[in-house]
Amino acid sequence: MKDPTSPATSKASGVAWPPIAVPGQGLPRDREVRPGVGGTAAEVSTPTITSDSAGNPAQDGPEAQDAGGPAGEGSALLDDLRTAIGRYVVLPSDEALTAVTLWVAASHIQPALQHAPRLAVVGPTKGCGKSRLLDVLYETVHQPMMTVNTSPAVVFRVIGKNPPTLLVDEADTIFGPKAGDKEDLRGLLNAGHQRNRPAWRISGPEHKPTAFPTFAMAALAGIGDLPDTIMDRAIVIRMQKRKPGEQITPFRSRYSVPELHALRDRLADWLIPQRGTVAGAVPKMPVEDRAADTWEPLVIVADLAGGHWPARARAACLAMTRNEVVQDEQTTLKTRLLRDIRRVFDQESGKEALRSQDLLAVLIQDAEAPWAEYGTKGMNAYHLANLLRDFGISPANYRFENGRQAKAYARNQFVDAWARYCLDPAPSVPTAEVTARPTWGRPPAPPSGTLPAGPPGGPAGPRATR
Repeated sequence: MKDPTSPATSKASGVAWPPIAVPGQGLPRDREVRPGVGGTAAEVSTPTITSDSAGNPAQDGPEAQDAGGPAGEGSALLDDLRTAIGRYVVLPSDEALTAVTLWVAASHIQPALQHAPRLAVVGPTKGCGKSRLLDVLYETVHQPMMTVNTSPAVVFRVIGKNPPTLLVDEADTIFGPKAGDKEDLRGLLNAGHQRNRPAWRISGPEHKPTAFPTFAMAALAGIGDLPDTIMDRAIVIRMQKRKPGEQITPFRSRYSVPELHALRDRLADWLIPQRGTVAGAVPKMPVEDRAADTWEPLVIVADLAGGHWPARARAACLAMTRNEVVQDEQTTLKTRLLRDIRRVFDQESGKEALRSQDLLAVLIQDAEAPWAEYGTKGMNAYHLANLLRDFGISPANYRFENGRQAKAYARNQFVDAWARYCLDPAPSVPTAEVTARPTWGRPPAPPSGTLPAGPPGGPAGPRATR
């Protein structure tokens, strides 16, 4: 069953899918489907939006100004929007400011899009400007719906043929460890990234299966990363606290809102008439797969605007997707470190604290772990502390039984992080031996001709201490 939000089945949306577009060329020049009188489709001629080798839009014929408006109106409008957003919020980079600007503009053509990118506004602590950014988005995006700790039932019924732009503040309270079971909402947000992914529920007095549309753009702000499945479908804005000297304009409704509303109205006047054109646009993308799906609406808007925006959008796409790849690798490395430290503590049965140098020595001994080659000369105490900092773990002075003090890590510092990030269960022990600490050793060698047992990157257990 098709999603009722699809332009091919909805008269209310005023958009119908055009003929198949060619990547890098867009629609055929002489045919485009636009709504006719009374909501019926009519074919009209339209310029073909193409890209040159640099990714800039190139058109031919007298309609060449249509994409960005007369004399580059679209490019100038995006410049004004970018300036306004940067006036109220300090974003982590120029690329992030470009991405937010294009995301706002893309919300005005979302009924014609194939993918609805999420905007994940995350930060390590409060006071990083996450909520202020949502305030600015609320005044500039298409049909905003601001909510905190919403329920799936509400979102199911709000999204319709002309979906709002969802703005979810304090998203960490929805998906955090104390938020309870929110799998329905997570599934809805994941499905809503792509058109024609309805959610089925039993509804109405007759208890009939009903398809609820899920397709809608959404911005989610919260402390710490959101679930991986949402981050993978999002343009991630990693906010930081302002440094001394970084100044912003206070956000005040009496003068901020009218300015932002004027920009919102200009965006609507420019972009809404072009929904029929962009419905079949297939721009050249610098990335592939899901990253291309997520960034495509932003690149479409940049190509419509022309000027420096096509190159700027693709540069931001490359920089920010690469940054997330590095972030994912770093996160994976940190969870590997937590698992290895847990194994070291289990090996050193009875010890409630380990000196930093002793812990490092055991970690580096594992030839199949990355720690001996970490950095330029292997992992040191600084590297260890830096990787553990995000988990709230740091070394402290500890007095050992011999009376000497040393920088050390205590077992109880890791208990919470192990419970959250080390989901692989500990080996079972007989009931009579529960009080004894298990000693993990190397598992038996597998039969020849089979793959090794254990997780990728290392054996199921650590090597014995030498």
